[in-house]
Amino acid sequence: MKKSEVIQAIIARFGEELQTYLNAANASRAEATHESSKAENKYDTRGLEASYLARGQSRQMAELEQAVLEFRKLAPREFAAGEPIDVGALVELAQGRERTFYFIGPRGGGTEVEVNGCEVLVITPQSPLGAQLVGKCAGDELKLVLPGSQNRYRVRAVN
Repeated sequence: MKKSEVIQAIIARFGEELQTYLNAANASRAEATHESSKAENKYDTRGLEASYLARGQSRQMAELEQAVLEFRKLAPREFAAGEPIDVGALVELAQGRERTFYFIGPRGGGTEVEVNGCEVLVITPQSPLGAQLVGKCAGDELKLVLPGSQNRYRVRAVN
């Protein structure tokens, strides 16, 4: 799997999410300013709640826009043999026959994309899993401690 394809898939997913948030923010703004949302008494907060929702959705859009900018700046460099995991790495972990793929990104943790039939999860170095992976190299064994589980994995590849 090519790293450039992974980055493009992530940017495309962010674009889809941006459109969803834009539609939701526009609907919330329309609700907040609609005549029917005018307060009928001091306890009626429908319009105020809709405006808070629109503001939150707009903030989420700004975060996604920043993530798109950072991923567009991210050069898909190849990691040399023995080079430790860092931002921009596509990491393959193995546990027995099970293989999982992670992309260490500057933002957008939790985003999942499918590339060539493989699911890739974006994680950041600040996440619990990212913090355990950064600095490891291909061939290293690690014990991942995640909420509710503790498993041994081997870093199969760092690209």
